[in-house]
Amino acid sequence: MMEVGFRFLLLCGLSGGLLPAGLAAATETVVTDPRRGLALSGFDPVAYFTDAKPMMGRGEIEYAAAATTWRFRNEGNRTAFLEHPEVYTPVFGGYDPVAVARGVATPGHPQIWAIVGERLYLFYSPDTRNSFAADPDAVLTVAERKWPAVLRTLVP
Repeated sequence: MMEVGFRFLLLCGLSGGLLPAGLAAATETVVTDPRRGLALSGFDPVAYFTDAKPMMGRGEIEYAAAATTWRFRNEGNRTAFLEHPEVYTPVFGGYDPVAVARGVATPGHPQIWAIVGERLYLFYSPDTRNSFAADPDAVLTVAERKWPAVLRTLVP
């Protein structure tokens, strides 16, 4: 079984600054299961924040948009997502920020994650998550700069 993610908050006073402004925007492309069209392999994006761990969503509580289906554990989580998708959608659409900083789109795994600056990030492996955790500001600064070029390589 994959290692369950961890939660840590990046506080302005500890990190030396704020996250780049562009990270607050939702991405245009979200990693989805190509067969089922599910975002986060069916995990509830709000549960990372409310339960502090990935929790499977239910097939009867879904929201579909832009060829992506999001699943939720309960109606409250679906409502929260619909009111603030920019908060609950993984940054970079669920692509690993360390890979994005290297200029490539590598899908993150929904069970390898972190919340930084009140935003969800997914990682390809525990190693990339650890790299990110060592200096999130540096990774995010480079990833944000490279994201537009990486985004252009993705199939719409």
